[in-house]
Order: sequence, then C-alpha cells, then structure tokens
Amino acid sequence: MSAKCRALAFVLLVTAYFMVLYGLYNVFMVFGPIKTEIVPMRELYRNVFFHVPINAVTYLAFTLTLIGSIMYLKSRDMKWDTFAFSSAKLGLVFCTLTLITGMVWAKDAWNAYWNWDPRQTTALILWFLFAAYFSLRSAIDDREARARLSAILGIFGYVGVPLTYISTTVWFSLHPKLSDWALGEEMKFVLMLNMSGVMIVFAYILWLEIRYQNLKSGINMEKA
Repeated sequence: MSAKCRALAFVLLVTAYFMVLYGLYNVFMVFGPIKTEIVPMRELYRNVFFHVPINAVTYLAFTLTLIGSIMYLKSRDMKWDTFAFSSAKLGLVFCTLTLITGMVWAKDAWNAYWNWDPRQTTALILWFLFAAYFSLRSAIDDREARARLSAILGIFGYVGVPLTYISTTVWFSLHPKLSDWALGEEMKFVLMLNMSGVMIVFAYILWLEIRYQNLKSGINMEKA
C-alpha cells in the first residue's frame, strides 16, 4: 500500500471523526425534544441518529458480503473470500449494535425491550443467518471448501436484508418509518452526516481487517 493511499485513508478517517463529532454536538447540545403523531418522543428521538446509520452500515456490509461471495464462486480467487468474510464480520458487529439500539428505543416507546415486532424479529433472523455463516467457517478446515460453502451461505443468507427492510410494509408493525419522524431539514442533514461518517469508519475498518486477514494468510501486503 503506497504512502499516498495511507495518507488518503488517514485524511478520510479524520474527516469522518469530525463529521460524527459535529453530529454528536448537534444531537446532544443543539436539538431540543420533539413529538410525533406516533408516540411522544421527548428525548428518545436522539437514538435515531445512531440507530439509522448503524442499520444502514449493516445492510452495506452484508451487501458487500453478497458481492464478494458471488465473485468468489465466479473466479475462485481467495481474495474475494477474504473480502466477503471481513465484511460479514463487521456486518455482524453492526447488526448486533442495530438490535441493541433498537431495543433501547423499544423500551421507552413500547415499554419492553423486545416485542417480536416484525422489524425486530427479521433483524434477529438476519443476525442468526450470519452467525451461522461464522459457525460454518469455524467447522471446516479445508480452505477452498470453507470458502465455497461460505460463499453459498453468504448469498442465501442475504435474503435477510431485504426481508428486514420490507418487514414494516409487508406486516403490521409498530416500528415507525423514517418519514414518520418530525425531523427538520437541519436534523435530516445531521442524520445524513452521521451516516456518511459511520460509513467512512466502516470502510476504513474493513480495509484494516482485509489487510490483517491477508497478513495471516501470508499474502504480500504491498500487493493486497
């Protein structure tokens, strides 16, 4: 990896840091409590500025796993298995954070951390699908067989992403749509800023994870 690429990655990371920092300042120091027609939100709406970006990164991570899985089956190039695996690992982390931040919202809005709402339930299914992905990988020693079967599961497991996304429209759900929130233009801007910052951080960590996996595999890092 050239010095210019490392410098660019550092600049992007610092930019993301200030984007998220600016968002946090507005969320906690500038914006006041709001109410919606669904439920009096008071201070709870601030959770949206964390929950939505984290959820968006979850979808992105598993989409990259899908792409990497398809490309591996097409090319049999191990770099795509590394890419898919690394993205799935981060996706599972962000999916866990999505569930946790969703439960925080549910406790105040619905008076219980877990309600088996369609969005909560499908998000949990998505988590289990990719937890199974890692269980499969840990059970197979042969690298090529592990990569092949992981790619197949990574493709079929992706069904959980659109299922989670459409769950609030296919089934009756108490989970509000983003359009239901009384967010002003400034709040929407901060939300998009936070989402962009979190995505940059995700991309940087993914890059580091891929390089780490390549190092473990003995791949020349200058070419990785």
